[in-house]
Amino acid sequence: MAAKPPRSARTRKPGPAKAGRSAAPKGDSGSGFVPDGFYRDMVWNFRNGVLAITRDGRIAVMNEIAYRVLGLEARTNDIGRHFTDVLKDVPDVARIVASAFEISHLPNRAELRLKNTEKVIGYTLSLVKDARGRDVGATLFFKDLTRVEQLEERERLRDRLAALGEMAAAIAHEVKNPLAGIEVMAGILKRQLTESPDAQSILGDIIKEAKMANVIVQEVLAFVRPIRLQVEDIALADVIRDAMTMAESHSLKANVQVRIDVPEALRPIQGDPHQLRQIFTNLLTNAFEAMNGSAGAVEITATSIDGEDDAMPGSEHLGPTILITISDNGPGIPPEVVDRIFSPFFTTKPQGSGLGLAIVRKIVDAHDGRIDVVQRPGGGTVFRVTLPVRSQQQLFG
Repeated sequence: MAAKPPRSARTRKPGPAKAGRSAAPKGDSGSGFVPDGFYRDMVWNFRNGVLAITRDGRIAVMNEIAYRVLGLEARTNDIGRHFTDVLKDVPDVARIVASAFEISHLPNRAELRLKNTEKVIGYTLSLVKDARGRDVGATLFFKDLTRVEQLEERERLRDRLAALGEMAAAIAHEVKNPLAGIEVMAGILKRQLTESPDAQSILGDIIKEAKMANVIVQEVLAFVRPIRLQVEDIALADVIRDAMTMAESHSLKANVQVRIDVPEALRPIQGDPHQLRQIFTNLLTNAFEAMNGSAGAVEITATSIDGEDDAMPGSEHLGPTILITISDNGPGIPPEVVDRIFSPFFTTKPQGSGLGLAIVRKIVDAHDGRIDVVQRPGGGTVFRVTLPVRSQQQLFG
């Protein structure tokens, strides 16, 4: 009678697999058909940011996109460090990661504006469980939603403009013609009452106010009217020089020192020269007016950027761009109104229609560009305008 084989060599009948869990390869090479480093490379090349920590709070995974979106410098020794050390410059993100093991319902598809970069991220926080269902870590997936938010804001602006256009047409019909009549009749009376100084003064004020009201009506109509770009290749240095001349004629430059650093060799861009001049004329005029006649400094710089951050899936890649910054050392913009300065009819000035910056943003959007504003360290304001070198707009007649 043949001897039974040892127990360790007997063939065992495979038992049923546990529901909800698939076999996972041990190590990076797995069962042999997965190349070494496959999972590491997969995470590293995600189009979203990935940040994973162990149960004791040490960084286990942090890919290149995560560093880029969070505005952090990638360091080879970050793996194994505590997340509070690595994320010390983004405390809001650190607080989200810290809450992973403390709250029962983890956020899914939430949004956060990063204070250090002003980017908006959408994120999902999830726990990492082992085979026994124990929490052994946490993972934060996130992506840059800044471009999406800008596009949504652009759509909201277009909706507001559509409604505003209907109102502007009514204003043009109901207000513009009567204002012209008031100005003409006041002028006739002024010529007839030359011997009455009081009447001359009153009629002069009437004419002045009628002209001011007519200017506001014209600005409203210009704002709601669709922009038709006459696109051509233009030198940005010429546009900015022309804008400087126009801004000096519109406002009191006084003792403001202006420094322009726009290389003549900067690549030409496709755009409407008249509309682009209006952008920089309005921004320079605002900078001069911010000084309020006192001594100050305004700096204009332009640099070429080979390409834009395309970390967000589905985002538009604008290709080479030009970044123009206009900074001043004036009093700055109050933090509570920064988010409203591009809104139509909002102004902090005693006089004005509040359409200057709204028109600037409209023109920038028409060129598929971006504009934002930040506070200058030590006081002042910095406007940053990003324009694509090659326009996606067609030539309009």
